[in-house]
Amino acid sequence: MTQRLHLVFGGELIDPTKNAFKNVEDIEVVGIFPDYESAYNAWKSNAQRTVDNAHMRFFIAHLHRLRDEEAAASSTEELG
Repeated sequence: MTQRLHLVFGGELIDPTKNAFKNVEDIEVVGIFPDYESAYNAWKSNAQRTVDNAHMRFFIAHLHRLRDEEAAASSTEELG
């Protein structure tokens, strides 16, 4: 069975209308979650915690979409 991993992360943006972080070194990695529901709950909790700062944003990255299980090797494996 294929795992559907999700990464929740966020930080302060340069401009709230764009998705560029003010300082990449300050990005907060909330965690990696085994399903979308738990990732969404973590995202929502952190988004609500920082609601007073219009420049703070949290995102959910679908890690399972970065890897093609049907291909012999993913593009990142070919680099190594």
